[in-house]
Amino acid sequence: MKVIQTEISDVVVIEPKVFGDRRGYFLESYSERDFASSVRDVRFVQDNESSSSYGVVRGLHFQKPPYSQGKLVRVISGKVLDVAVDIRKGSPTYGKHVAVELSGENKRQMFIPRGFAHGFSVLSDEVVFQYKCDAFYEPRSEGAIAWDDPDLGIDWKVPSDKVILSDKDSAHPRLKDIESCFDHNVDYYKEI
Repeated sequence: MKVIQTEISDVVVIEPKVFGDRRGYFLESYSERDFASSVRDVRFVQDNESSSSYGVVRGLHFQKPPYSQGKLVRVISGKVLDVAVDIRKGSPTYGKHVAVELSGENKRQMFIPRGFAHGFSVLSDEVVFQYKCDAFYEPRSEGAIAWDDPDLGIDWKVPSDKVILSDKDSAHPRLKDIESCFDHNVDYYKEI
């Protein structure tokens, strides 16, 4: 696998080796050994999958400590713009984001570590999206930021009149209006 650094340290894009022939393709979507040596030593405990249609925006979500989650995300079919926002107070990139196109075609993955909010917009007619989490979902620990927070400046690549949101995702506060629960100087992976 090839690991590509992004503008924000700790958020990385992963390109798996894809072996194709007349039958189709094969790829190793995850190897604990390779991930630990090339990205970070984590233990994924939960896999999730969603299906969405064009214009759906999911996010920007996070879980607060001590239930914070890191995610390894990928697209099985279709295309999304995947976004990670640094919400670690004191970080030189606090409030900045990384946006990467993930698709069934490019087979890229993105690792979003603890201390980041995550979301995606659907750019294809349909998408099947999968992600691995390094902590279990804990409803009492949910946190979120408004997808359209103007201070974040995210171009979701979907016209605003075409955006489809859940009721929950249409009512989140802006980053400046939430109390930060992450500190840039704390290693949230010592909790594991």
